[in-house]
Amino acid sequence: MLFNSFQYLLFLPSVVLVYWLSPKRIRNFLLLVACYGFYMSWKPIYGLLIFALTLLNYLMGLFISKLQTNRKVALFTAVSLNILTLAFFKYSYFLHDLAARISTIFGAHVPPLTLNIILPLGISFFVFEFIHYVVDVYHGSKPIKSFWDFALFASFFPTQIAGPIKRYQDFMPQLALTGIKKLKLATIEESIYLIVLGLVKKILFADNLGTVVHSAFEHPELLSSIDLWLAAYAFAFQIYFDFSGYTDIARGSALLLGFKVPINFNLPYWADSISDFWKRWHISLSTWLRDYLYIPLGGNRGSRLFTYCNLMITMILGGIWHGAAMHFAIWGLYQGLLLVAHKEFKYWSDKIAWFYNLKRSTLFHLFSIVLTFHVVCIGWIFFRAESVSSAFLIIKRLLFLSQLQTVSNPFVLTILNDKESVVFLILPIILLTLVIGQLIGKWRDQPANPLTALIVPTRIKRLALACVLAVSICLLVVFSPDYAPQFIYFQF
Repeated sequence: MLFNSFQYLLFLPSVVLVYWLSPKRIRNFLLLVACYGFYMSWKPIYGLLIFALTLLNYLMGLFISKLQTNRKVALFTAVSLNILTLAFFKYSYFLHDLAARISTIFGAHVPPLTLNIILPLGISFFVFEFIHYVVDVYHGSKPIKSFWDFALFASFFPTQIAGPIKRYQDFMPQLALTGIKKLKLATIEESIYLIVLGLVKKILFADNLGTVVHSAFEHPELLSSIDLWLAAYAFAFQIYFDFSGYTDIARGSALLLGFKVPINFNLPYWADSISDFWKRWHISLSTWLRDYLYIPLGGNRGSRLFTYCNLMITMILGGIWHGAAMHFAIWGLYQGLLLVAHKEFKYWSDKIAWFYNLKRSTLFHLFSIVLTFHVVCIGWIFFRAESVSSAFLIIKRLLFLSQLQTVSNPFVLTILNDKESVVFLILPIILLTLVIGQLIGKWRDQPANPLTALIVPTRIKRLALACVLAVSICLLVVFSPDYAPQFIYFQF
């Protein structure tokens, strides 16, 4: 069930209505049923998978918490079972193809894989939540006593398919307050605002940009270098609006049920370094990789070379987590190299007094933002391309390193001649609406300021917000594509 589908438009209000009208003692159970119904609406059989993993990790958490000896063995077993489950569903074909390629070097033959494996939606996200749970219990956090509460943590439908990756220490206290929570008008306003904002990001920005991106990456050899730069920019904003749009809808849906989930994006394209970018992009994943991979590997507790090795391992595995293909691994490798290069640059530049002062200037800050955005865009080529060879072909054309044999002029804007180019005309209007909506949202979030309340009364804020939402809905109806593609991160 897609967040941008008519089914979800009916599902969410129904669940919210039943949840708040039901007796308090059975609300969580009804919500759990709704969560499994949401997940099983895609493929019912995979409801058994998430239930089995939930039961396994619930029991392992209790077991680890009670053990006095051999706790590391129990933790290793729990983590291994989670990773093996993920590897079977997500990496079987990738590992088989890799083994087949290696075997040909030695003249051997690997039989074809006859299994018909379909990747369960969201498995990468809820497996990471399970690993976080058993690791934190191992380190002394209290385990969840109620199986049904743990099952709801694992299957909570707003974050079930594409995150954000929750921490059970944040989620469980909210679950314990079910009996005293009330749905306030301000919460409903914020929820609707987030959901409409997410739909605007997804449908108006991401889906319309996706038409340009798809045509460009399908036949990059037919496009000029300027066309490919436009396509790279388009994908950078497509993936941002797609994923942050999903997060906004998830946060809004959770708020309607009385839950808060973590913010996953903080203006990532305003980052002034690649390290800053990863503090702003997919925050729940980057902090998970830091806490449960980078730091256990040793983090920065050693030489610079040791730290850089840990960074490279973390980012390569993070790339492979995104997809079972070599271009994802190379994307992770690229991100790791950028992080290492930034740390080296910072290490040496901080030793030069005049350069250290230059880095603190506004001009250098703006230059750093532009540079970071472009190196991130180049990285997105590996993320989006269908293969490694296709990615390198695009990058060569971007950098004018290959002859444009099929293009008479490298500066011809072929993309803008496409029938879908109307998107470039409407995006500024939509972006203006988005900015105005965000400003109104900030006004609404500051009711305690007497000056703000005096200048902009609450009723005016609500009227303005209603107008922006109405305009946004009209734009959704008029400019939405004829089809509703799934969110990009659903495949992970």
